[in-house]
Amino acid sequence: MPESPRHNLPAEPNRFVGRERDLDDLRGLFGETRVVTLCGVGGIGKTRLALRVAAGLVGAYPGGVWLVELARVGRPEQIVQEIARVLRVREESGRPLLDTVTARLRDLRCLLLLDNCEHLVDGCAELAAELIACCPRLSILATSREPLRIASELIWRVPPLDLPEMGYADAESVQLFMDRAAAAGTRLGDGSLPAVVRLCQALDGLPLALELAAARTSLLSPGQIADRLDDRFSLLTTGGRTAPARQRTLLATVEWSYDLLSAKEQVLLRRLSVFARDFDLDLAEQVCAGRPIMRAEIVDLLGGLVDKSLVLCDEERRRYRMLETIKRYAMKRLERAGEREVLRERHLTVLCDLQERHFAAETVRPGVPWPERLECLMASKRLLDDQRAALDWAAGSGNVQLGLRLCAASTALLPIAGNLTEIVGWIERLLSLDLELVPDEQIAQAKAYLAYGLEARDELGRSLEVAKESLAGLGEGNAFTRRVMHSLMVIVLLRMGRADEALHHAERGLADADESGDAWNQAAGLAGLSAVALTRGRLREAQRLGDEALARACEHGHRWLMARMAAQLGAVAEARGDLETARSQYELAVPWLRELRSDSELARCLARAGRVAAMLGEFDAARERLAESLALGRQTGQRQGVARCLVGLSVLAEHEGDLDGAVLAAAAAATLRESIGQQSVTTRIEELLSRARAKLGEGRATSLWSRGRAMSPYDAARQVLEGERSAPPPPAEPVRHSLLTARELEIAGLLTRGLSNRAIAEELVISPATVARHIANIMEKLGYTSRAQIAVWAAEQPGASA
Repeated sequence: MPESPRHNLPAEPNRFVGRERDLDDLRGLFGETRVVTLCGVGGIGKTRLALRVAAGLVGAYPGGVWLVELARVGRPEQIVQEIARVLRVREESGRPLLDTVTARLRDLRCLLLLDNCEHLVDGCAELAAELIACCPRLSILATSREPLRIASELIWRVPPLDLPEMGYADAESVQLFMDRAAAAGTRLGDGSLPAVVRLCQALDGLPLALELAAARTSLLSPGQIADRLDDRFSLLTTGGRTAPARQRTLLATVEWSYDLLSAKEQVLLRRLSVFARDFDLDLAEQVCAGRPIMRAEIVDLLGGLVDKSLVLCDEERRRYRMLETIKRYAMKRLERAGEREVLRERHLTVLCDLQERHFAAETVRPGVPWPERLECLMASKRLLDDQRAALDWAAGSGNVQLGLRLCAASTALLPIAGNLTEIVGWIERLLSLDLELVPDEQIAQAKAYLAYGLEARDELGRSLEVAKESLAGLGEGNAFTRRVMHSLMVIVLLRMGRADEALHHAERGLADADESGDAWNQAAGLAGLSAVALTRGRLREAQRLGDEALARACEHGHRWLMARMAAQLGAVAEARGDLETARSQYELAVPWLRELRSDSELARCLARAGRVAAMLGEFDAARERLAESLALGRQTGQRQGVARCLVGLSVLAEHEGDLDGAVLAAAAAATLRESIGQQSVTTRIEELLSRARAKLGEGRATSLWSRGRAMSPYDAARQVLEGERSAPPPPAEPVRHSLLTARELEIAGLLTRGLSNRAIAEELVISPATVARHIANIMEKLGYTSRAQIAVWAAEQPGASA
């Protein structure tokens, strides 16, 4: 398994100039203190310096160095959400997200780089103080225009670049200007140095101002630029007399650069500020075109802004973004021009249109090649920040219709690619507004996605209620969503133990999908029927339906759907005792889920594959799969996934002959399940404890259980993953199979799955009374007094599997 990257720092876009003494001093500080804040005026180079410092510290932090960009975060409560996103921690039902993030960081020696804290300084201060108090090995490097002012903070005032004196060619500010001018295509000779010196002094050595000025050297000489700066600085102020002088100078520099643009470039620059993050040309054309700019002009105007360093782009000129300082200035200009509301509404409308096209091509339309479906999914994910900004505008402006429309088409907020719990917040916020002008069917469609999110948060009762309301209101115009709701109802009802009702919805959804030729929901409906059959112990029926479901999923081509169907077949094969097939089905789903970067689904599948590999005796493969599953579960903060992995590790330990480790891992899993309100001791764990008591003694088994309950999940996991393997115990004296008839062996094997007499009878097409008589005969022959004893024995007998 490839080693995960230990940082998310971006590659440097150009040469880093100067500040060598600052770099050495700052890196040395982290041996003495845990919180360092780089303070200074906007544009002074805080972010670039912080990134350079952080890159030099990667080797000192085994837990990683993680950049958390806060410039686009608008509210204090979103700070922890952004940290969670970077760390790939997922929100859990009934648990504050901060608790999950803290648990992720508690034992790690890592560095968080909190960039651009100034607009959320109070929230950043509170959160940083909490994390430092709870995570003893964590360090924080922050950038802000003002200090966080927490007890453990060391404040580093970032100075301007060195200004030229006698040996002006060596000054940092001169080096930066000359380097950036050369990058803009201007080669300046020694004759330009006096004017460059004057320019650097006039700009106070501010890096952003120098870069903007250097970009102008393709049109103006350094002397001409310096002359213009002198004139502008005497006229422009921030409007606040108490603002620091350098802050006023930076604003003057930005305003000067803006004033040098053509009228249409100015219009485009301020309109581009509507985007939450990076954007492409097509999006810019759709949102920003309109009087006085024709759509065909956008490409040349955008190219001009890139050339002037007001907009940045990647190497292929496919993705664009604005420096935050420029963006904030442009946003104020947009509002001053009276265009803010118009552009925000256009941004929202364009995103609705785009996302609906993406959603239809990715999931609904038949015959779309998989690369095209995948690109639509990735495009939707790239727009996630813009979707959030648009939804926030929709809610704030009361545009419920467009807001709900965007929610219903946002694949990036749905289970395939996103965190389903997030969509709950957006829909609930929108549904709390005035709905008088919103069509009933649109409300019903929104409730469908709300129900999906509630099921992901384990709010089953509420999910069921909302799903019923949705189904009641969905008409022919939302047929796809109606079929999806039937599938969701199957999932919820099965989780609630209501198989008969689940069967009804699986049949309804499948019939509807068959009538319309909807391959997506045909697959989902067949999978629902397979799950119902599996729950009832009808394994052959479950297998047949699962095979059909996978065939329909392959016909559709979406890898997420195919992975879900393969996992269903894996569960069926595992229930039948066909471990080789179970493992192959789980492994089939793994590359599909990797391609989608669907971490939660991937973690679940890896845990299942690892558990089955352990039962097959393939211990190295099992350890690799379970270790990766544990890492994903830990990164996303999903306790249920970690508990599932611990159960798999328990199986691995027992099959390797380490019964102590098996009990410890099972006990840690039980404690974790209790913490999220699930049944702590499953049939599998009960059977393990029965074997442990028989082989280790009651006292030893009880002691191990108590010790495991007190261990952290990761310590218990580490003991199995990294501990020395014990030699397999000598085989127990076997009970001769000849004691039992073939039918009795078959029934004993089915008891290992925890099936009832009725379920066994349905599977074998015999009466429940006949099953009961066979079980009584088995007890008499083996000298047992309970079904559980039979199940334990059968699990140890290869000839007794179902």
